[in-house]
Amino acid sequence: MPKRKVKVDGEEFEVELEKEDGVWNVTVQGKQFQIEIEGGGAAEQGAKKRKRGGRGKKSGTISSTIPGKIVSIAISEGQQVSEGDVVMILEAMKMQNEIHAPLSGMVAAVNCKPGDSVEANSPLVVITPEEDKTD
Repeated sequence: MPKRKVKVDGEEFEVELEKEDGVWNVTVQGKQFQIEIEGGGAAEQGAKKRKRGGRGKKSGTISSTIPGKIVSIAISEGQQVSEGDVVMILEAMKMQNEIHAPLSGMVAAVNCKPGDSVEANSPLVVITPEEDKTD
């Protein structure tokens, strides 16, 4: 695996990275993680951001892709959210990660609270998609 140096909160780490079938295998200080970036990386996302097309429906369930700790939650049950809204902050490997709404709709369930430790693939929030408003 190729090695890279990354700096988090002023501390430098040597990280091994390998991308396989759209999933990044990351090794940090002997611990292995798998990270899946929905919609591609930041650069890819910027290029694809507003493309429209029939690619199927997005899931309204937001799950943690990595283990971490919930730092804050910006939404509550019954609240309307728009695609891309920040719904919570998840801290993992000393980095705070914004978790965004994958679609617009109503928050049906919030399955965690600030301070909770969550495992990978834990369902954190469920959003009921808003109805298509086509005439």
